Amino acid sequence: MALRIVASRPDPAIVTLPWSTPLEEWDDRFVVPLPRGLSRHVVRIVRLRGRTYAVKETVEAIAFREYRMLRDLGRLGLPAVVPQGVVAGRVDAHGEELPAALLTEHLQFSLPYRSLFSHGLDADDLPSLVDALVVLLVRLHLADFFWGDVSLSNVLFRRNAGGFAAYLVDAETGELNATLSDRLRQHDLTVATENVFAELLDLQASQSVRHEIDAHAVVELLGRRYTELWDELTGVEQFSAEEMWRIEQRIERLNDLGFDVDELDIVTDFDGDQVRIQPKVVDLGHHRRELQALTGLNVEDGQARRLLNDLASFTAHHDLGREDRSLVANRWLTRIYEPVTALVPPEARGKLEPAEVFHEILEHRWYLSEQAGREVDIFDTARDYIATQLTRRPDEVVAVEPE
Repeated sequence: MALRIVASRPDPAIVTLPWSTPLEEWDDRFVVPLPRGLSRHVVRIVRLRGRTYAVKETVEAIAFREYRMLRDLGRLGLPAVVPQGVVAGRVDAHGEELPAALLTEHLQFSLPYRSLFSHGLDADDLPSLVDALVVLLVRLHLADFFWGDVSLSNVLFRRNAGGFAAYLVDAETGELNATLSDRLRQHDLTVATENVFAELLDLQASQSVRHEIDAHAVVELLGRRYTELWDELTGVEQFSAEEMWRIEQRIERLNDLGFDVDELDIVTDFDGDQVRIQPKVVDLGHHRRELQALTGLNVEDGQARRLLNDLASFTAHHDLGREDRSLVANRWLTRIYEPVTALVPPEARGKLEPAEVFHEILEHRWYLSEQAGREVDIFDTARDYIATQLTRRPDEVVAVEPE
């Protein structure tokens, strides 16, 4: 049987991996010690010529289906791991058939939920993880995607200005629909609460958390947050014709949540006395796109909001409100953000990504300023944070990407 490799961005080094050996037998010559979540499949993280991949063994038909599904999610701009290819036609040294393998690009600075708790998270941080999972699920449902297996184990988390952003890892049971019914949405939500409840009990039993987890309260929070966010993003609002300002108010509320509204369905009654509005096309990334347009930085949306706030403070402090905003943003980028993040020594650059480091420095600045009774210089703050906080953190990336 001939080895068959289907890849969207072919990396010739993929051919050099030991495909005639079962994945569970791959050794340190290929596998890197990067945390990975629980999986019903054998999964290994490998590094090839500066690129890191997750390799999962599965049935060939399922591997190709998931590969295509992840590509579709990527084209829709949804938060999911990036598929790299499928390797089929594998046989061992005795000619016995081996499972196909799905390759995805490893998401830098991301961790499975269990590893987050081994990195210092506790029960008090669970609402932040729940919020991230809820935002991910709502975004997928807005795109008419039925997940089918919602769980913490099928997600990777990246830090996002003190919170988290969630990325779908396993799309094996997912499907894109022309229109996602309320029944399928509710099914996903039910599966989410059941799986998360079981995962929390398992987390508690493994003594991975210092304090007791109220699993019932956490899953109730999950259901409530999902309903609240879904209703805010899609709910119908009705008001009188004299209250047209409420259209702008609704858009501003969604922007504050980090969502952009590309289309509104606005209906008036026969006499024009009543107006009904409903968002039709909503997408997360309002702050992220704004920051990227101003500075070129590509960060998580919560990080972007924090950086935009610091840019606004910089603008006010230097009385630059009448200047072109793009020029001011470039000045902030080159005088504040880049020099501050450059203070991180090379050996500490695997701790956190630069935007999260900058967020933590801003938090640390507030703490130092409160202690000192005055505003502490951002560069003095950065040096103190790096020396006293950052260097003590465990690495959250296998290795810093080569420059």
